[in-house]
Amino acid sequence: MGGPSAEREVSLSSGRECADALRVAGYDVTEIDLGTGRGDEIVRRLSDARPDVVFNALHGRWGEDGCVQGLLEWMGLPYTHSGVLASALAMDKTRAKEAFRAAGLPVVESVIADADEVRRRHVIPPPYVVKPNDEGSSVGVYIVHDGANQPPALGPEMPARVMVETYAPGRELTTTVMGDRALDVTEILTDGWYDYAAKYTVGGSRHVIPAAIPDEIRQACLDMACRAHRALGCAGLSRTDFRWDEARGIAGLVILEVNTQPGMTPTSLAPEQAAHAGIDFPALMRWMVEDALCRS
Repeated sequence: MGGPSAEREVSLSSGRECADALRVAGYDVTEIDLGTGRGDEIVRRLSDARPDVVFNALHGRWGEDGCVQGLLEWMGLPYTHSGVLASALAMDKTRAKEAFRAAGLPVVESVIADADEVRRRHVIPPPYVVKPNDEGSSVGVYIVHDGANQPPALGPEMPARVMVETYAPGRELTTTVMGDRALDVTEILTDGWYDYAAKYTVGGSRHVIPAAIPDEIRQACLDMACRAHRALGCAGLSRTDFRWDEARGIAGLVILEVNTQPGMTPTSLAPEQAAHAGIDFPALMRWMVEDALCRS
């Protein structure tokens, strides 16, 4: 847990929750906070720990994008969540969209542009969203509303090249896939944008499960989440986020992204969906460990 990405604090919170639940499930657990370390530190600390399974509670770059997965493959250690290719594809939003389109799944149009150009002019007509192409947890997301006269004043933390995508209006829905099973659909309610604070601050958002949506939309979310999971080659647990413009019916449902390592904090969505399906947190942790062992 931990690591050097922009999502370090989320990872530490996830890691603590997972470690506690794994102990309740009967496992001996060693917590490894990677700090800002890279491959040599990870190898040393994992070699010292000699684990039967690595529970990967890292989020963001290095831990969720195929990098640490490749190192664990090289070390011959079983690990939770998706493998190298699926992790890399899901973290690269452009490549993930290409995989979704190839599988016949609906996504919004987007372009990759220089951040300086995005600061100077509208590279696509408003409304649109600007985000890093390879971060999660709504890190560095800017919304440019319809009729905006000025382009966004992107902060210095943004990478040199960013994704600019057409804004998808509507309700925020999400579905967790556990193995080959989609659990349910949650609607996320906030006073504004579902940003970093809304995701990880208690009371920052309200989760309605099951979502109060027509059965046609619910079934479509379950089906699309499983198809997106398979299109990327995911394993273990994943979560697919949607926007649904109810005025357009089924045509208003689009996939925003797939998260191959959903948050495991007290406010996170995947554990809530598992609990709603009758799987408590320690049981979910046990399933993930056994899934990693079976795949190894």
